[in-house]
Amino acid sequence: MEQKTKINAEEGKQELLITREFDLPLELLFKAYVEPEIIEQWMGTKVLKLENKKHGSYQFETTDPQGNVVFRANGAILEFVLDQKITRTFEMENTHFSVQLEFLEFEKLTDSTSKLTMQSVFKSVELRDRLLKLPFTKGINMAHNRLQEIVSTLK
Repeated sequence: MEQKTKINAEEGKQELLITREFDLPLELLFKAYVEPEIIEQWMGTKVLKLENKKHGSYQFETTDPQGNVVFRANGAILEFVLDQKITRTFEMENTHFSVQLEFLEFEKLTDSTSKLTMQSVFKSVELRDRLLKLPFTKGINMAHNRLQEIVSTLK
């Protein structure tokens, strides 16, 4: 199956460029990143906090069936422009990864299609490459496929 979310990792650079075109209007794609109820559905995680504003913050958490935390991420929102961009930090707690800087840009292609461009900057090339050794590409594609499927029902 074709992976629609593309990941570009240039040799020797400490960043990833992630792009995906969605069959969704721009407003719905942006909503999928800022509405807690929608985020929880496509990411499969609980939104503990989400302040969609400059100097805001967020925290996500995933638990197993026994209630044990298996994933927790948080960050600060540095820039928030409705239907255009979100600049934020991203930190996975209790891992060997340091904080990343993420630039999310949302672009209208047509009235019914849009594009997400996400640049993630890592502290080092080694940390970026360590993430790429995990099933990251498969995971982000699965998540974006769920986003497309779930948000399509909101049209």
